[in-house]
Amino acid sequence: MNHVQALIDAIGEGAVFALIAVGIGLVFGVLRLINFAYGQLIMVAAYALAFPGNWPDAASIGLAVLAAVVASLVMERIAFRPLRTADPSTMLVATFAIAYLLQNGALLQYTYRQQGGLGDSIGTLSGLNQAVTIGSLHIRWVTFLAIGAGLVSLGGLALILTRTSIGLQMRAASMDFRTARLLGVKADTVIMAAVAISGVLAAVAAVVLSISSTSVNPTTGFQETIFVLVGVVAGGIDRLVSATLGAFAIGFAIELVGTELPNSGATPFTSNVYMPSVIYLAVIVVLLLRPAGLFARRGQRTVERV
Repeated sequence: MNHVQALIDAIGEGAVFALIAVGIGLVFGVLRLINFAYGQLIMVAAYALAFPGNWPDAASIGLAVLAAVVASLVMERIAFRPLRTADPSTMLVATFAIAYLLQNGALLQYTYRQQGGLGDSIGTLSGLNQAVTIGSLHIRWVTFLAIGAGLVSLGGLALILTRTSIGLQMRAASMDFRTARLLGVKADTVIMAAVAISGVLAAVAAVVLSISSTSVNPTTGFQETIFVLVGVVAGGIDRLVSATLGAFAIGFAIELVGTELPNSGATPFTSNVYMPSVIYLAVIVVLLLRPAGLFARRGQRTVERV
């Protein structure tokens, strides 16, 4: 396989993972919560893309964003807010429970409707799944979309955090939530804003993933989120930039390693049985050598969270 082609594909996969990491990192920065249910927000948005059928692409994307934001706010209000003062492990288990509840709810509906099918078809922006040929290289337009969406999302979030009142409140809350509340930061407003933004980012990730796969099923977004969480921890979960870089590195490695190891499938996640072991072993080595994270500055203390 052309090595340049493999590098381009790996960059595209890394960009998708980085995009997912931005939403996960934002919620962690404010709530100190690793949200394992984030993949199910992506799934909800993907199903919303498939639901309209022949709607215009813009309308389908708008519905997906609305569905992801509403789902994330409902999740925060029903599950996260009552447990806000609980032990962190309790909130972590709650996110697992929500993830599997949503996944199994979708599985019941999926089984009823599909009866063995591969998934609900998504045609939104399907033209971006085609490739442009440059010499021997074949680069899909969705690769450019993933890279652009990742950069715009991270840059836009940086502007919100540094140039808006709610963004400054998020940063203050991420550093010391109790002190921030004493100084007038409204906890519920800040958390709802962070959760809503993460929902928008989940919808963007759903659009990118659906263009690549052209279908949605109950596992959409789940495995990607697990790998992203591994990358976020390996990169340095205490800072948004290092967490995003860690997720990008994991996505890049998964795609690149998947082209080099013996194949037994068609996708990066099933292309070989060795790939997860190689990735997890590499993460263990990174954490042994750099406990604070691969992209954390040496000697850095846990201060800036977002």
